[in-house]
Amino acid sequence: MKSSMSDTSKVIPKGLVAPLLSSQQRSLLRARAHALNPVILLGQSGLTEAVLLETHRTLLAHPLIKIKLSSDDKEQRDQWALTICQRLGAAWVQQVGKILVIYRPLNEADAHQ
Repeated sequence: MKSSMSDTSKVIPKGLVAPLLSSQQRSLLRARAHALNPVILLGQSGLTEAVLLETHRTLLAHPLIKIKLSSDDKEQRDQWALTICQRLGAAWVQQVGKILVIYRPLNEADAHQ
């Protein structure tokens, strides 16, 4: 991951906390995500600050998104998934192969449903 923290640290709020999901909530989100197409594609450059910023912006409009992690290395994909969730305060819903599904409520009211 390239470090150009100064660019995104002003845009991505610090201290974002991922919502805790019950197994029932996770199951419902998996069902909702089934019809979605990936909206973020990680390519050869991997997980850059620009990708994190674009993912953050997407989560501001859509609480449930799919991300395609285009690495053949499973450990690398798992690390990217962890970093995305931690940095953006998103909950990991599902990861099947190269497709990651994450959820971040649009506002506090959505977080408690």
